[in-house]
Amino acid sequence: MWLPSWPIQRLRRSGAVSPASPAATVATAGGARRLQALCPQAAAAGLWPGQTLAEARALCPALAICPADPEADGAALGRLAHWCERFTPLAAADPPEGLWLDITGCAELFGGEAGLAGTLAALLSRDGLSCQVAVAGTAGAAWALARAGKTAGTNLPSGQEAEALAALPVALLRLDARSVSGLRALGVRRIGELARLERAALTARFGAGPRLRLDQALGNAAEAIAWPHPPAPWAERLAFAEPIGTEADLSRVLALLAKRLGERLAAARLGGVAFTATFFRVDDARPTLGIGAALPLAEPERIAALLRLRLEGLDPGFGVEAVLLEATATAPLAQPQLGLPGIVPSDPALPERALAAVVDELANRLGTARLWRPAPRASHVPERAVRHLPPLAPSPPWSGAAGERPLRLLARPEPIEATAPLPDQPPLQFRWRGGLHRVRAASGPERIAAEWWQPSAAAAGRPEADLLRDYYRVEDSEGNRFWVFRAGLDPATARWFLHGLFP
Repeated sequence: MWLPSWPIQRLRRSGAVSPASPAATVATAGGARRLQALCPQAAAAGLWPGQTLAEARALCPALAICPADPEADGAALGRLAHWCERFTPLAAADPPEGLWLDITGCAELFGGEAGLAGTLAALLSRDGLSCQVAVAGTAGAAWALARAGKTAGTNLPSGQEAEALAALPVALLRLDARSVSGLRALGVRRIGELARLERAALTARFGAGPRLRLDQALGNAAEAIAWPHPPAPWAERLAFAEPIGTEADLSRVLALLAKRLGERLAAARLGGVAFTATFFRVDDARPTLGIGAALPLAEPERIAALLRLRLEGLDPGFGVEAVLLEATATAPLAQPQLGLPGIVPSDPALPERALAAVVDELANRLGTARLWRPAPRASHVPERAVRHLPPLAPSPPWSGAAGERPLRLLARPEPIEATAPLPDQPPLQFRWRGGLHRVRAASGPERIAAEWWQPSAAAAGRPEADLLRDYYRVEDSEGNRFWVFRAGLDPATARWFLHGLFP
């Protein structure tokens, strides 16, 4: 799809330029301010890209100018490509004035290729954007036909690229200016004339570029396009003739998509670990719902049930035109061994799958961040010795040894006021949360140093000695046992903290 003079169209749509006046963007090049993009009125007045602003003002005094902003133009083009994903999941910007749309398998939802192209052009025209749309079997042919077409849309059946492109200028093969100029010097102005040249001689004179572009346009060579959202291999999409918005309708759609996706996953012996449902609203918004699974999941009923848990908070706006369900993360699906009485024992993983159903419902109701289980980490620093894992994830093996640790570890060490007779002695008493505790027995110290190899362990501006901790296990006169430590080696600046409680 070609959007002629896209920078000017963007400025006019934003209200920066009046639709009635000729307009152009200007940038400094070669020590002078020169025109970059022109609207059709400015081109009709005799202006051209690269012309100095002074010359353009002399020819067209009413010319409205704006600074060229390629970044803003590219960002707006990317947003338009994002909007076009309602027609196909593969839409990408083709700067500076085009879009790529891969409509393979999608055209039937819009009345065929011509119907999709017409609907797209009509919607853009309604929003004040002019475009040229061409449908072809190759990206190169579609690019050339869109820019050469005189009507709103061109639909070229596959296999007819050579005949349709033969009379078009060679510049429409996306060749660089040097190649186009060199070919014109040889008298080669049309694509058909280029196709008749001997391959070896053409490559020796101009390099591989012209022949490669020709082969791509004719379908003799593959062309890769960098899609901003690569197609998910496990996705199902459903579009509607009329927008829907009730919770019951959306629930039925999710159940249908879950059935399709679950059957495909099960056939490949895969299960989804994370799923995302995207709802394409008529107002261009795209709210999403995300769910996770403790174990790889392919049962359609469970997928749909988990999605329905999140459906209550979805705002359908003025209606939803299409729904896309993706398995964004997958893993091999364990095949259960069913038991035979007296012959084959039941699969011990069956109770785990029952537990996974409970875990999935709790996690998607409460949030995955609130459901976890502790697992050891190979670290002697108490705050780093435990990490959070998903509820049913296997524990990593670790045989690290550590001293006795309290059953209750505070989220953050809390400062205390301690009295200690010598630098290496435990405290005689300390005050914590307003209460005074006199120490009756103590053991230690256990010296723990910061993990200097961890970027987050070292504090900026603090000496290495201040990162050392001497831990003591102390018991007060009432039998309460605490885990306290002194930070730093200098008695004048050392500080005391309470880090945990023993039962």
